[in-house]
Parts: sequence; C-alpha cells; structure tokens
Amino acid sequence: MLTLPPLSLYIHIPWCVQKCPYCDFNSHGQHGELPQTEYVDALINDLKQDLHYVQGRQLHTIFIGGGTPSLFDAAHIGRLLTEVDALIPFSDNIEITMEANPGTLEHDDFAAYNKAGVTRLSIGVQSFSSDKLNLLGRIHDKNEAQVAAQKAKVSGYQSFNLDLMHGLPDQSFDEALADIETAAGLAPPHLSWYQLTIEPNTLFHSKPPQLPDDENLWQIYEQGQKRLAALGYQQYEISAYAKEGYQCRHNLNYWQFGDYLGIGCGAHGKITQINNTNINDSKIVRTVKIKHPKGYLTANDYCYETTEVEQEDRPLEYLMNRLRLMSPIPKIEFEQRTGLARATISEGIKQACAKGLMTDSEEHWQLTSKGHLFVNELLSQFL
Repeated sequence: MLTLPPLSLYIHIPWCVQKCPYCDFNSHGQHGELPQTEYVDALINDLKQDLHYVQGRQLHTIFIGGGTPSLFDAAHIGRLLTEVDALIPFSDNIEITMEANPGTLEHDDFAAYNKAGVTRLSIGVQSFSSDKLNLLGRIHDKNEAQVAAQKAKVSGYQSFNLDLMHGLPDQSFDEALADIETAAGLAPPHLSWYQLTIEPNTLFHSKPPQLPDDENLWQIYEQGQKRLAALGYQQYEISAYAKEGYQCRHNLNYWQFGDYLGIGCGAHGKITQINNTNINDSKIVRTVKIKHPKGYLTANDYCYETTEVEQEDRPLEYLMNRLRLMSPIPKIEFEQRTGLARATISEGIKQACAKGLMTDSEEHWQLTSKGHLFVNELLSQFL
C-alpha cells in the first residue's frame, strides 16, 4: 500500500562565477550583483505554493544546490532557512547541506553559514591537480581547495563532503589515485568520487577533450575503490563513500524513492499524494519549476510542469533510483513507495536472478557484484 515517505527539500540557486565546460546543470554565469533578496523572496513564495504537498510531515533534510549557493551571503541563507522552518517544521536532527566551491568562499564565512543553520557542506574540489583544475574551468587552485576543507573541519559542521572526479582529460592512474590520497588526508567524513562524463549541451561535448582509454578508466576505478575501502570509506551508493555514520541522508532519501519538494529555478520535486478517502486514488507526481532566473523572478506561478508517475512506470522509476544503493532492497519498501504488490516485478526479478545479477530472499532483493556492473542490463528486465 502506498504510504507517505520522509520529506526532503531541494533548493536551487542557479548562479555561478562561470559555467564549467563539463556542466549540464541549470546554472548561469554571474553578471553583476546577484538579486539575493529578490530570489530568497521568490523561493519562499514558491514553497508556499507547494505546502499542500507536505501532508503533515516535517522536513528531515534540506539540500541547497546550484550553481554555486556559496555566492549568496550567509545572512540570506539564514533568512531563507528561518522562513522555511516557519512554513514546514524541521525535524529535531535535520540535515541541511549546502554546496560550496573553494573559489567563491571567503574562508572566514564558513562559520557564518553554520550559524545560519547549515549543518553540512559539500565542497566542489574535483581535483587537487592545478592543470586538471584549469582544464575543468574551475576558478580555485589546489591550495584553496585544501584550505576550504581545513576550514570546514573546524567551523562547527556536523559533516562535510569533498567532491572528486576521475577520468579527467589526460589523467594518469597515479594522478587519479593521488587525488584520493590528498582528499583522505584532509579527513572528510564523506567523499563523492565519480567519473567525468561528457554530457550533451556542454562545451566538452562540442569540443571533446582527450580522456583516458577504457582500460585506464577501469584500472582507476578498480584500484580507487580498493584504496577508498582501505582508508575507511564505505561505498553506500554508486559514487558516494562515507565513514561510519556519515552517509548523506538527503541523498539516501532520494535514492530510496522518498519525497522531496523542489524550489528554485528548474528545481525538480517528487511527491506522494495520499487520498485517505480512497487509497486507490492516491498518486505520485513530479514537479518542475520555471528554469530561467528572469522568468522565475517575475512569475506568479512558479510551477512549469506537473506530471503523474503512472502505476505501470513506478517499478522502473523505483528501481532506477534504488539500484544506485549498495544496501539490500526491502520488499516492503517497494510496496510502500510504489503502492504495488511485490509480485508485480517477480518475473523481472526471476530473470535477473537467472543471469546472476540479483539474489532473492524472503524479505529482500540484493544486487550481486556482477549486478552492480550491469545495472542497465538489469533494468531492461523491467521495461
């Protein structure tokens, strides 16, 4: 039976100093002074229009992403969080993450964001190699990245994450592993480590750089995994590694097909709507907000599109999210998050098990080591 999952909030701040050549996110280069007051006002009005989706729940995580949210002053972030709390009560141990880039943070302000209510920082380092940072169009250098991590460690945050990429242009095996060692030396409780991919509508797509070949990419991935494990970072998601007790709860809710409101330019949301009169009329909807800052800031209705996730699409959507996680899949979670009986996907599970991609116990499904390498093939069983 479909039940209300935990509720999170995603807040999008779209501006950055300059667009990176690999970035396909909804981001816009900064031109002049940012409309911080006006944008926070719009975010609050946007949230007010979504309050009917809350259905009595508290917020248990918030993620402020971008763009580069650290371009906004701590005072504006603080006002935003205070207004959000007044509209939707925070859970006692709420996790509030803000993305930050080393090249935009005045390092004395780390403590100010924490005092404003942010409990966790996610710092976009990408690499500690100066030439790789230049190739990626990053505005910070190696020293700024290291100082940012050191400041985050002593500024009162419950946790912080360092974002690292591998498979960078002309990157050698030794360079990729050196980035892991440098990052681990800064003692972040959480590391995101993922391969650079060339996405459509990016500068790298129109002018592709020379990337490591498949053999080198596999060697970097395989040995990087082993080194991260040896350093005490447990992989809990395809590209996420954490020390014990420091998994990102916001991302876990996302991959477990939980609910999240999305406010800000181009923000996406996913919401379960329960009809207590007739449970069969309950539904899951996805929302998308107006994408461009100019249109967003002048809007009366911030929602660009609302679509229902039809019952026949729910199994695949659930699995596309849930299979990113390393943990076993509780069958009861599938039923609660999709509103469908576990038997709905029994044939696909049977085929996946026959191919050695999954195992099936009484209460759980579990990806095998082979299954983790062939997730797309596994998902094809449920098309």
